[in-house]
Amino acid sequence: MSTAPRLTALDALHRSLGATMTDFAGWDMPLRYASERDEHHAVRTRAGLFDLSHMGEITVTGPEAAAFLSYALVGNIATVGNGRARYTMIVQEDGGIVDDLIVYRLGETEYMVVANAGNAQIVLDALTERVGGFDAEVRDDRDAYALLAVQGPESPAIMKAVTDADLDGLKYYAGLPGTVAGVPALIARTGYTGEDGFELFVAPEHAEALWQALTEADAPHGLIPCGLSCRDTLRLEAGMPLYGHELTTALTPFDAGLGRVVKFEKEGDFIGREALKAAAERAETAPPRKLVGLIAEGRRVPRAGFPVVADGKVIGEVTSGAPSPTLGKPIAMAYVDAAFAAPGTGGVGVDIRGTHEPYEVVALPFYKRQK
Repeated sequence: MSTAPRLTALDALHRSLGATMTDFAGWDMPLRYASERDEHHAVRTRAGLFDLSHMGEITVTGPEAAAFLSYALVGNIATVGNGRARYTMIVQEDGGIVDDLIVYRLGETEYMVVANAGNAQIVLDALTERVGGFDAEVRDDRDAYALLAVQGPESPAIMKAVTDADLDGLKYYAGLPGTVAGVPALIARTGYTGEDGFELFVAPEHAEALWQALTEADAPHGLIPCGLSCRDTLRLEAGMPLYGHELTTALTPFDAGLGRVVKFEKEGDFIGREALKAAAERAETAPPRKLVGLIAEGRRVPRAGFPVVADGKVIGEVTSGAPSPTLGKPIAMAYVDAAFAAPGTGGVGVDIRGTHEPYEVVALPFYKRQK
């Protein structure tokens, strides 16, 4: 029995703008409005406006909210300052990654966990199951928020035209309550594009007015609406992992090269601790595969699942691949045997429908913005 995809509060607006829509994680979302390449370049050079209302917001409150989240997640949430945010993960008992998350501390005993759209229910269920024994409450707030993002070098100038919030004092991975174009919002300085930018959590009924106000405030800056397609190429250039590609339940944070998010030194036990200790030791002594960047010498584009080869043998697998508008070449992220992971390693190719196309191994990210 098929279920119709969910619609964001901006659905009618997207259609009026001529967006090509797609079903993404059970939501009808804009894939692109016109040219995804133009949208990509706009974010790199000016600014782009995204609807990210498919993301999953889960609120955790109570006297033991921080202790609970430190037990349920791999990070040390007790050390997150008021108004700050932290990138972290939730794992299974065996250390396999359930999802990567951003946790915002909204108050003394209030936190907002933001999960990926496709995993939001899984994360909600896991947190609800793990909260037993803690003086804390887990609340599904997915319907309480619409989420807009302004990303790109011109985003601070655009935002300053519509809010008097202290944006200059708002650090990367922080959030503060404010009013944007008359709309109450949580203003966060996070993002998934490799550029400076802001994410705005607002009540769904205010989303369209805020979108229009941001568009009108933009006149000198070149802001354009952007879809999920360019968001994917932007995050790929920035070397940012995508759940279901670089992150899965078959991998631990250490397998993904993100062991730094696991905080063994925090107080108390946490889910997956023992399995992650073993994974950390394996990563130190005999890492099975490492996540690397690949840049094509030719024009053929690798896709997720394509084998990475060397000396006639399969040495890895592509997890994400696309043409890079910034580099002008196809790029990919891939897990490869550790012996082939050093930047500059030669003789590496991608098997694209039977042809071994040559690729250069490079360090991630492919693109890093100038500060």
